[in-house]
Amino acid sequence: MPRVAAIDCGTNSIRLLVADVASTAGTLDLRDVHREMRIVRLGQDVDATGMLAPAALERTRAALVDYVGTLRAAGVERIRMVATSATRDASNREDFFAMVRDVLGAEAEVISGEEEATLSFVGAVGDLEPADGPFVVVDVGGGSTELVVGSLDDGAARVHSARSVDIGSVRLTERCLTGDPPSGDDIDKARAVATTILDEAFAAVPVEGVRTWVGVAGTITTLSAIAQQLPSYDPDAVHLSRLSRDELGEVAQRLLRTPRSERAKLGALHPGRVDVIGAGALIVDVLSDELHARAGISELVISEHDILDGIARSIA
Repeated sequence: MPRVAAIDCGTNSIRLLVADVASTAGTLDLRDVHREMRIVRLGQDVDATGMLAPAALERTRAALVDYVGTLRAAGVERIRMVATSATRDASNREDFFAMVRDVLGAEAEVISGEEEATLSFVGAVGDLEPADGPFVVVDVGGGSTELVVGSLDDGAARVHSARSVDIGSVRLTERCLTGDPPSGDDIDKARAVATTILDEAFAAVPVEGVRTWVGVAGTITTLSAIAQQLPSYDPDAVHLSRLSRDELGEVAQRLLRTPRSERAKLGALHPGRVDVIGAGALIVDVLSDELHARAGISELVISEHDILDGIARSIA
């Protein structure tokens, strides 16, 4: 049973999964050893400057140093680190690569948005019933949003189409939602921006005929925890929870209209997401409207398993 590690470095967070891999009747099963997430905001101001900020690189380096200690203690045999939206867009991304080589002793891969979407799909659908497919899996990150449509056939995840577009909670906050709380006009502008950009994804990823919408990663899992009014974040309560369109709309409006000082009192909300969760919620609300109009979907299923699990499976 090999022990593997996956690291996902996104625009807002860097996350680690250490897992043991077992093969049962030709199917790979992951058994979690350790999961961890740090908010490092690597994509701070990238949308405006085109560069990774020195302070953001240092926050990421500090988190990675701690992760390396965990990997050594756990006796990890194989590791894969991927970097997504922020590093794809940064003119000084070689500074990031050099830092990773120095700390991790391995290369970070900048994967395409399409591969990011595929890995998210493979990780997300493992606990779902094949008969509930086809599925559309959505990951709303800090700098990008991925849509991927696929199915489960004979226990294997099969991707039909995928697309990544440059809209995420950090980008949309910095571009449109700087007020605290943002004005109604700014919210309307942000919704229009999100709708226009997401239309690109839906043009590339047909969702007609899809039966189940699955949401993964920090923005969406946080929305579930807030909607459930959890006193603190509980992954067991979040995994495979469901939110209706009305519930998504209500929590989005509440977060957008609430000052950051009040959001910070929500026990289930990580401090590093306080300033950007409203934008993330708005993007999910737009997705809800689009998926209802295009595919008649009226419910979101939330999965704790995502790109990390997909990365781990790719090196098992």
